[in-house]
Amino acid sequence: MINKQKLWFLTLFSLILVLSVYYITMPSELLTKTANTKENTSTTKVTVTKEDILTSLQVESDEERASLAAEYNEILTNKETSTEEKNNAYDGLKQIDEIKAKEEDLEKKLKDKLKLDSFIKIDGNNITITIKKKDHDYSLANNIMKLIQEEYNNKMYISVKFQN
Repeated sequence: MINKQKLWFLTLFSLILVLSVYYITMPSELLTKTANTKENTSTTKVTVTKEDILTSLQVESDEERASLAAEYNEILTNKETSTEEKNNAYDGLKQIDEIKAKEEDLEKKLKDKLKLDSFIKIDGNNITITIKKKDHDYSLANNIMKLIQEEYNNKMYISVKFQN
């Protein structure tokens, strides 16, 4: 028989799953931009389907995390898994959320202090930063690395890429 706790867990898990699928399928609509052009005093609407590099990197990262979170949720909901495995899965979900929050915090810091659009991916001690800028500037890359390293007590391996 299903008790209240199991029912609430299944309800919340279903809601998370539906929202994850919606979030994954949503960006394709955001990538389509419309531009207005004038031609001989008449207005013509043109649809531009140019994919923004930062958005595509973000979508790819979110899809990876969603699949990993789904695996962890499957472990948590399986009755036959041990308590240790469930604890590890819960810790994994918590770590995914912490990394995502840290990446968003660092992106906001770069936006506020250096006025740069960026995508940040944290993988252990490695931090990969993609900056949306045409010109490759070594002094700017150095400033970005220093700004990011200030957030950590231990040495991080930071790489900066410039993309247009």
